[in-house]
Amino acid sequence: MINVMTIEGHKAVIEYDPDIEMFRGEFTGLNGGADFYATDVAGLLREGKVSLRVFFEACRANGIEPYKNFSGKFQARIPPKLHERAVTAAAARGVSLNQLLQAALEHEVINAV
Repeated sequence: MINVMTIEGHKAVIEYDPDIEMFRGEFTGLNGGADFYATDVAGLLREGKVSLRVFFEACRANGIEPYKNFSGKFQARIPPKLHERAVTAAAARGVSLNQLLQAALEHEVINAV
């Protein structure tokens, strides 16, 4: 299960850090670090808003684009046997390997977030 929280329209992945006994949130899609810590959900919401405000203020002050640019391309490393099986599965479905991977990723992402 992926723990995702939306704060002011921005998604953050939430994890528990047992070393400090706090939850840690980290915003995704931003062009830099904007993380925050709290012991409960209300605190995560409050600290997440503060983190976003500080992050966007720093971006404005320094002329930095706050959002990551996603090209739609990435490289993945998988075991050779899985690569071979994926090529065979794509061919059996009459699609390209790229189309098979896109469908698999859409399935996982839609069901996870």
